[in-house]
Order: sequence, then structure tokens, then C-alpha cells
Amino acid sequence: MPAGKKAIFLIILILVADQVLKIWIKTTMVIGDEIPLFGNWGMLHFIENNGMAFGMEMGGKPGKLILSIFRIVAIFGIGWFLNSIIKKGAWIGLVLAVSAIMAGAIGNIIDSAFYGMIFSESYHQPAVLFPPGGGYSSFLHGRVVDMFYFPVINTHWPEWSPYRPGETFVFFRPVFNIADSAITCGVISIILFQKKMFRDL
Repeated sequence: MPAGKKAIFLIILILVADQVLKIWIKTTMVIGDEIPLFGNWGMLHFIENNGMAFGMEMGGKPGKLILSIFRIVAIFGIGWFLNSIIKKGAWIGLVLAVSAIMAGAIGNIIDSAFYGMIFSESYHQPAVLFPPGGGYSSFLHGRVVDMFYFPVINTHWPEWSPYRPGETFVFFRPVFNIADSAITCGVISIILFQKKMFRDL
């Protein structure tokens, strides 16, 4: 299979998995609901965020709009780069890593761009798709759905600790989605195998 077709297949696969899971979460769970996967070590924990990967946020509605526009510009930039490395015959590992990053970026911008328009709120009951009264927000102001939570270590800082004595310590605290995972795996792959990936470019 040509590199271009492999890239398209991977992008579609990630997008379908990401959106199917997000829509299922939105329409069956209320924010804060949890479904255990690995006991207390891993669960589906439904939250929504206004910002970047792993629940990080950026400055209210203006920050949200700027972030959404930046994502769209970034997607076009990544798409241009992906097309150029495919034409240059780059190593398939680089093509797939960039494809994963692009798919993750598209997956999260779909939430930001459209979820506010097509879903009702999820605070007190599962969201309704295409509610009669309209969605909970406007174009580019939707919230990103996150659900994977792996608090492998959940304990407290010792009272004698100079840093946050007695406070809760959780690792790994961020809640994320398939799109975030795709971006992270793509970036890590490029960092780890950069010499091989960029050798022929």
C-alpha cells in the first residue's frame, strides 16, 4: 500500500475511534461519571475542557477562540508537511507519526468547532444530539471531551514534606482522549527516532 493511502487510513481510523467514543460518552454519561477499567488504577472519567491536550486551558472565551483558530491553522500546516514528506519518499514511520499528530489535531478541533452547536449540556443528564433548542454554545466554542484517567498512584504527600505537606498526590492526574494519545504517540515517535525519520529528507 502506498504511503499516502496508509496515511489516510491511519487518519480515518483514529478519527472514527476518537469520535465514536466521544459521542458515546456524551450521550450515555454525565460529567463526573466513571466506569472502572482496571479497578482504581484506570477508568473512563467523563470531563470536558475548554483548552488544550490533557485538560490544560487558555484564557476564557477569547483564549478559546484563539486556540481554535490556531488549531485550524496548525492542521493545514501539518497537512502541507505530510503531503511534502510523502512526495519526497520519507520513511513510513515519519509519515505515520505525522499522520497520527494530524488526526489528533483534527479530532479535537471537531469537538471545539461543532460539539457546542450539536449537543446539549452534560451536567445533569446525558447530552442530546441535535437538541430542539440548539446546542450549548456557538461555532468554535465547544468543549473537548476527555475520558481516560489512570491514577496509578493515589496517595498523600507526607506531613514532613517541604512541598505540599499532607496534600493529595496523584500520578497520572491528566484526563485525556484518543486524539490526545495520537498526538502524544506521534510526537514521542519523532523524538525517539528522529535520526532515522529525517535521514532521507
